[in-house]
Amino acid sequence: MRFLDLRPPTSLRLAMASAGESWDQYSSTAPSPFVIFKKQQPHNSHPALGHLILLIFGAVLEVVCVSLPGYIIARLGHFDADKQKFLANLNVMLFTPCLIFTKLASQLNADKLVELGVIPIIFVIQTLVSYLVATVVSKCFGFNKRASNFVTAMGVFGNSNSLPISLVISLSQTLKGLHWDKIKGDNDDEVAARGILYLMIFQQLGQLVRWSWGYHILLAPKDKYEEYNNDSAEEGRFRGEAHDDGEADRLLEGENRAHSGVGEEFGTHRSGSPAQVEDSEGYEPAGQTPVGGSSRASPNDSEDDEHDTLRKRNAKSHTTIVIDGNVDGSIYQGDELNQILSFPRIRNTDEPEIPSGIIGAPKRVGRFLTKFKVNTSRRLSSASQRAFNTLPRPLQSLLVGLHVVWARVCSFLWEFMNPPLWAMLVAVLVASVPELQKLFFEDESFIKTSVTSAISSSAGVAVPLILVVLGANLARNTQNQEGTDAEEKEIGARLLVASLICRMLLPTLIMAPILAVFAKYVPVSILDDPIFVIVCFLLTGAPSALQLAQICQINNVYEVVMGKILFQSYVIWILPSTLILVVCALEVVEWAK
Repeated sequence: MRFLDLRPPTSLRLAMASAGESWDQYSSTAPSPFVIFKKQQPHNSHPALGHLILLIFGAVLEVVCVSLPGYIIARLGHFDADKQKFLANLNVMLFTPCLIFTKLASQLNADKLVELGVIPIIFVIQTLVSYLVATVVSKCFGFNKRASNFVTAMGVFGNSNSLPISLVISLSQTLKGLHWDKIKGDNDDEVAARGILYLMIFQQLGQLVRWSWGYHILLAPKDKYEEYNNDSAEEGRFRGEAHDDGEADRLLEGENRAHSGVGEEFGTHRSGSPAQVEDSEGYEPAGQTPVGGSSRASPNDSEDDEHDTLRKRNAKSHTTIVIDGNVDGSIYQGDELNQILSFPRIRNTDEPEIPSGIIGAPKRVGRFLTKFKVNTSRRLSSASQRAFNTLPRPLQSLLVGLHVVWARVCSFLWEFMNPPLWAMLVAVLVASVPELQKLFFEDESFIKTSVTSAISSSAGVAVPLILVVLGANLARNTQNQEGTDAEEKEIGARLLVASLICRMLLPTLIMAPILAVFAKYVPVSILDDPIFVIVCFLLTGAPSALQLAQICQINNVYEVVMGKILFQSYVIWILPSTLILVVCALEVVEWAK
């Protein structure tokens, strides 16, 4: 039996020999069927697939391990809803702004902030895709309007705060292929800072839509839907008729009793004889109580009535003047009384007396400044009012309109801004000015060793506290509860499946090719940043936002189903979902190069 000779012809081998090459050298570099059995080199952007899965599993497990104590403590009853709300608000007001400031202000600069305009575009595309997916899935499941809106809210609003921030920080310290080649000396801290910046922009866009469209329309209370109001209105109409009939009977009965009570009252108080009772039928209430003794009552009774009248008059006007026990008939009100009588300021008993000398100087200065501020503002207001009155009428109307628009814009911005946003704004300002950045983060700076170090210490509390509260929220929202709504019991399982499909499956399948095309062909440098691609992929398949549970509790919307969705997404599906999303993101980064 002869073996098949796979070597090239003799002429080719002689030509290779004359060129100084051997068949062994050629066979080691030329493609052949045996090359596939050689060990493949890993991608430049990430390690081999098996090692990558292990690293991602470790990052997700870190998040789970930090969240688990909060879950256990809450299940034991030591971490109730009020404490969770307090710590969550404390984290939002203090620790998260410190984290944002230290991560952004120390690593960013003005050049990195130019091309962030692509983030709102991607956010709109993600929201639109999730909305269309939820609409199609709701029609396939045959949901009504209320259930369809619930599924839409679960699909559109993903978590862009607690879990993604923790994963981004953990992945930036774990994976070594996330450094951006366009930044010289890029390191893990800069990767985490950029990831937090991207997440914060996505988060604020989501907050704006979540508390407007989501709160008022998608997760509106049950009475906002006409299909539920018809039945309740019919029941309320019959209840109202019965209530009105009973109320009418009670009013008639009470009126009869009132008439009899009036007769009895006059009969007992005026006289005990029947004749005087008959005289009381023509009784008319007297006007002002006479001062003299012309009344049938005794002089003592007349005097008492006079005092009662004076007390009533004093209660109405609050200006009756009593001097030496005599009542002055002159009654002064408003400015007249202020002009006639002037009383010195009486110190409140609870108000501390200002000590004399140097000790009381700060309080006296503070009181003087307060009076000066009030007087100055009053004078400026009157002067501006006089200047405004001298202007032409059209110009006055224009200024009034501009003032109204400016007031509304300022009110909207003040309501929209929150401590994390203020921290991000200050961080961008500091990062944009090199002198300020050196002042806060240079090693030998006094501000760095005092203020910045204190802020950094507080920033270290943010992520662990976020995860502990996350675990406690899961424990509170996933406890076994019996739904009181018959509709929720009937369609609860289908709502759960539809919500998970619309949030963690179909949007990822649709958005992955779109993000890959963006990263490959859109000429925006931010799309070359590996951590930005990872953030986009994490947000496409992130679990539903935890704030949706709060909105559902406020509006009483499928609370039991909401708890089951949180348990399924954050406990069961989070690990395989994160593995798939991060691997796909890194493969897209490698393909886009």
